[in-house]
This record gives sequence, C-alpha cells and structure tokens, in this order.
Amino acid sequence: MAEEKAARDGSVQSLRRAFELLERLADTGGEASLSELAASSGLPMPTIHRLIRTLVALGYVRQNTNRRYALGARLIRLGENASMQFGTWARPLLAELVDEVGETANLAVLERDEVVYVAQVPSKHSMRMFTEVGRRVLPHGTGVGKAILSQLPADDARALLSRTGMPSYTEHTFTDPDALLSHLETIAALGYAVDESEQELGVRCVAVPLTGTPAPAAVSVSGPEGRLTKDAVSRIAPAVQRVAATLSAHLASDDLSA
Repeated sequence: MAEEKAARDGSVQSLRRAFELLERLADTGGEASLSELAASSGLPMPTIHRLIRTLVALGYVRQNTNRRYALGARLIRLGENASMQFGTWARPLLAELVDEVGETANLAVLERDEVVYVAQVPSKHSMRMFTEVGRRVLPHGTGVGKAILSQLPADDARALLSRTGMPSYTEHTFTDPDALLSHLETIAALGYAVDESEQELGVRCVAVPLTGTPAPAAVSVSGPEGRLTKDAVSRIAPAVQRVAATLSAHLASDDLSA
C-alpha cells in the first residue's frame, strides 16, 4: 500500500511539474533551453529532461532546430476550446452590461501575442459594433489589447511589441513602443483603456483588464463615437469595471459554476 501511495504521489508531482514547465515556456514568450528551464524552475536537469521528452512525444512541446524548446501545436486546440468555454460562461454578465450601457460588450484574451475575442453580446441599436468571435488582432491597436498590456511588466510588454510589430490601422494607432508604454502607465492608473479610433475610424471602445486571472484578459464596450462620446466614457467605465471585477473574482477562485 505504501508503494502504491508513493507511486500515486509521484505521478501527481510529475503532472504538476509538467504543467509548471508548460507555463514557464509560455512565460518566455517564445522558447527556452533545458538549462534555462532548470534555472527558472529549480528542478534537477534529469527531471527537466524526462518531462520535456514526454511532452515532446505527446506534441505539447516541440524542439526547434536550434535545440531549444517551445510550446507545441497540440496545445492550440486545448487553448481555443478553453477560451470559447470561458466566453460562453461570461455571456450572461456581458448581456447585463449591454442592458446597462446600451452598447456592444466584448470579452477577449491574450493568446500567443494576439488578442482573441471569445465572446460578444451586441447592442440593440441598428447601428452597432460587431466583432466575430474567434477574431485575432494585435494588442497595440485595440482597447482590450491596451488594457491587457497595461497589466504586464514593462519589459514583457516591450518584448511582445517587438515580436509582433506595431502596424498602423488608422492615423490614430500607436506605432511607437515608447509612446505606447507611456500610455500604458496612464491606463494602469485610470483602471481602463480607451480606443480612440485606433483600430477602426469612427469607433470608440472602453476596456478594462481582468486581474489575478490565469490568463490575461479584458472586457470592453464599443460603439460609434456619436453615441459613445467622451462624456459617455466616464459613465460607462465604472460599469465595465464592475463586470471585470466579477469575472476576475470568479476566475481567481476557479468558480465557473457561479
């Protein structure tokens, strides 16, 4: 019995360590060597090697030609399905937000340096904003993306922007990393971001980051500038912040049944 218990405990420990390695690979934003993983995790090199070899065989990690390791393609399906489930669960709260502010509400997460929209509840206006669920955009040109970036350490945000580039979508899009990083400090202080026609002309968006969650995410409200005026932003932002706080609390407690 003692041997069986030790085996069970060892299996659980190996599973926990494997997920820790996956998260450390994700935190690198790209790839890492075995020695870098050993240094960041504190695990012995033989343990790292055994776990990585298993994860590579399963397709959850890949070994690049330079012998460094990165997240594998098999994780894509898991991540996309998890994001969609998150969006389904959050829809009732987004619907409440739409009822309160009268504009379209969105939920987005950061995946592989891109913002992915995982849920949307449209407004009841005939002229309204529509973003296809599953759409991927670069974070520097959107309200949700800027809100998410404002929660990252400055070095991590700069590294992400370096990897993705900062193409211009309109004349209002931030294309200089220093200017955007300064802007992110303002967003962090305010507690919300505003997209001023940076992704699409004539559209304004108010976005609030989720906090303390396993993955970076944000909630937003978007609408035409004629209705979502700058005065309206000050009224709408607290409502978006309340919904973001509720989502954050549920996710932090792993309570997706509430």
